[in-house]
Amino acid sequence: MKILVINCGSSSLKYQLFDMDNEKMIAKGNCERIGVDGKIGGSTADGRKFEYEVPFENHTKAFLEVKKVLTEGDAKVIDDLSEIAAVGHRIVQGGALFNESVLVTEEVIKGIESLCDLAPLHNPAHIQGIRACVDVFGKELPQVVVFDNAFHSTMPPEAYMFPIPYEYYEKYQVRRYGFHGTSHRFVSARCAEVMGKDIKDLKIVTCHLGNGSSITAVKGGKCVDTSMGLTPLDGFIMGTRCGAVDPSVITFLQEKEGWSPAQTSEILNKKSGILGVSGISSDDRDVTAAENEGNERAHLARSIMKYQVRKVIGSYVAAMDGVDAIVFTGGIGENTTDLRADVCKNLTYLGVELDEAANEVMRRGKEGEISLPSSKVRVFVLPTNEELVIARDTKAIVEAL
Repeated sequence: MKILVINCGSSSLKYQLFDMDNEKMIAKGNCERIGVDGKIGGSTADGRKFEYEVPFENHTKAFLEVKKVLTEGDAKVIDDLSEIAAVGHRIVQGGALFNESVLVTEEVIKGIESLCDLAPLHNPAHIQGIRACVDVFGKELPQVVVFDNAFHSTMPPEAYMFPIPYEYYEKYQVRRYGFHGTSHRFVSARCAEVMGKDIKDLKIVTCHLGNGSSITAVKGGKCVDTSMGLTPLDGFIMGTRCGAVDPSVITFLQEKEGWSPAQTSEILNKKSGILGVSGISSDDRDVTAAENEGNERAHLARSIMKYQVRKVIGSYVAAMDGVDAIVFTGGIGENTTDLRADVCKNLTYLGVELDEAANEVMRRGKEGEISLPSSKVRVFVLPTNEELVIARDTKAIVEAL
């Protein structure tokens, strides 16, 4: 069975085609600048690559180009679209309506649409992607939606409720939802596999660290707390997002600077975080290079991130009354050795002992343990695979039809 996995943004469409008989990726790519001008690039599992400019008026045009590269030309991997059994879509916000992956129906689309206020940059784009997929593939092809926050739906009320007047939860569903759920779900399950234990017997802290970052407490295979909140802005410092700050900082600056709600969101989401503190870049590689050259603000930005990561880990150890394993994943988590070393060396109270040699080589897609055999808590670097989770859910739902 071949499954096409789609992740639509407002001006982008990322795809991966999987052969679910062996769970191997066949081809992947990205349509960029939809509605502006357009570019597509990608590769196949056997190493063929392509990139060229092509105008994308909308997501339907992008899907047509994906169809073309999959079935024609030098990067062809299938003879006909009929070889694709189903399409799985990543949906950022399922709110309290959806706590598991579901088959796409008009009712489901309306449900996703009703949550657009909670994810105004993401959910409208996902709906465009679903409808565009129908235009190109037809109504007969099953489509499945996999929600980014579904894994976090097991949080207890004391973890997901904000201590504001309860009426705003009742009126607007203002609460903690969490994101990166497919990633946390994948790496926590993979961690249990690698440890050779039943996940129901484990307490795991999963750290998804990238341009957007979140940390999750996974107890017995279920999320009991996570750092992102109503939106992906909450938590700790990220590439351009501030994470949690004193709310009075925001109201103070709104008064002083005259920010509108839209300007406030722009500054907190796109001009803060590592970029805002360093003044250099939101990319950890650029900031690390500047830090190595002696830039003090770059050093401060990275120090804040290291400090906040270990602080959140500590709070989740308290939430679960212990921890068996800590997992690093995501672009930064999988590749930034000095951050992992700093975090681990400041968790000695838990009995964490870092294998420095293993830590240094565990990069660029490598999977393995970076703690010493004597460490009371095991620490792993596990590359995430959110697309495979989406493909697995899609396959299971389609096979049950």
